Amino acid sequence: MSHAITARLAAGLVACAATAIPAHADQATEDWQTIDVLTAMVASALGRTATPVDRRIKLARCPEQASVTAIDANALAVRCASLGWRLRVPMTGPTTATSTASASPRTASSAPVIRRGDNVRVTIEAESFSVSYAAVAAEDGRVGETIALRGNDAKSSLSARVIGPGRARLDD
Repeated sequence: MSHAITARLAAGLVACAATAIPAHADQATEDWQTIDVLTAMVASALGRTATPVDRRIKLARCPEQASVTAIDANALAVRCASLGWRLRVPMTGPTTATSTASASPRTASSAPVIRRGDNVRVTIEAESFSVSYAAVAAEDGRVGETIALRGNDAKSSLSARVIGPGRARLDD
């Protein structure tokens, strides 16, 4: 991110924190309206739109302001470091990066970003939430290719599309 965008985000987050966070000490769950404001600001600075957090998610209220950072061009991470929770918030809208979904995986001349035996974070995404878990690559893979992965034991296997170094997405 450029320094101008970083400065603008920091100023916006400080203003948002000063005005949008209610001082309800007795509220036990996170204030998702505030999180939506923060994610919308960060996504907007990236030229994207953040998906609102699913209100069915019940997490303990973060004692400090939750941090919002970009994971990649398609998602933000909302974290509460002191309580150890993290959410992935999908973003929609135009991106500046070229899409690899339309490119043929076998025509990519780049080197594999996942090698056989690598630990891989596999993500399953729905419209309002995502779930991630660890797997091990059973083969090499380039961005856009579908590769075989193993779960925690040798009997569980699955296929997922490579989306980056050490990351794969389970598609419908």
